[in-house]
Amino acid sequence: MMKCKRCRAKAEVQVRQHNAAFCRTCFIFFFQRQVQRTVEKYRMFTPADDVLVAVSGGKDSLALWDVLLALGYRATGLHLGLGIGDYSGRSTAKSEAFAQHRGARLITVNLEDDGHAVPTLARFTNRAACAACGTAKRHHFDRIAYEHGFAVLATGHNLDDEAARLLGNLLHWQTHHLAKQHPVLEATHERFARKVKPLFRITEYEAAVYAFVRGIDYVLEECPNSAGASQLTYKDALNRIEAAMPGTKLTFVQEFLRAGRPNFETDDAGAPQSCEGCGMPAFAARCSYCRLVQEVDAKRRPDRAARLAGAQP
Repeated sequence: MMKCKRCRAKAEVQVRQHNAAFCRTCFIFFFQRQVQRTVEKYRMFTPADDVLVAVSGGKDSLALWDVLLALGYRATGLHLGLGIGDYSGRSTAKSEAFAQHRGARLITVNLEDDGHAVPTLARFTNRAACAACGTAKRHHFDRIAYEHGFAVLATGHNLDDEAARLLGNLLHWQTHHLAKQHPVLEATHERFARKVKPLFRITEYEAAVYAFVRGIDYVLEECPNSAGASQLTYKDALNRIEAAMPGTKLTFVQEFLRAGRPNFETDDAGAPQSCEGCGMPAFAARCSYCRLVQEVDAKRRPDRAARLAGAQP
């Protein structure tokens, strides 16, 4: 019988990358302490900071929000309704239920309200849905953080996410992305928040166990648009290696941060200007999101006119 590393009671959770096992109570302590140490080591934020947590309704982001609240941080949730059918409806409901149960503040923004839900962005620009979604998320995260006065934006990216992203960037030698891969992305403009990833040393399995033992109700299924994504292929390859050599993912990411990343330099793009569409920082007349919306609106007008003409007797 495995015994808890901390209290020597019967263990229920095995954490292979740390060669340890814990009972439920001690696992919660271990998980929260891991996050606390990460926040402090990388100077992500302090108890005096107001932190905006990007919440999708999934296990990682809700687990992150739960941990920060439990540790006493001033954490507010931000949920974007992406307009992806029933999936988005369930995601919003889970996020709202969590906030209500915890008595926490949640800011909800529905992208369908201005007619620019993710399926619409993808349909009228022939972009992959994930690409359109990423552009929309980055814009609204920055915009809402600025408008509500948050200097820090936390996301629920876990170790599996970071390792898969690192593998993809290395396979394609995306040097610009490698230079920016870090658990803390400092603000480069007064309208940008510092972006942090407090769960980057936590595996997806650990986050799922934490959500379960803490009674967090989250959306179980993956986003329907993620099917066939290269990120999933990278995760599968890394999972196979991790099964044979526990701790590989953590070593891969941490050693890159220690020894690899310093060899890459971020390109100096110069000082950003104000986007003429939304006023947020941009390196062109319009930011990438406003250019995306402009393309959608330009293509949607003739499409709408054609439908109206077809409906006339």
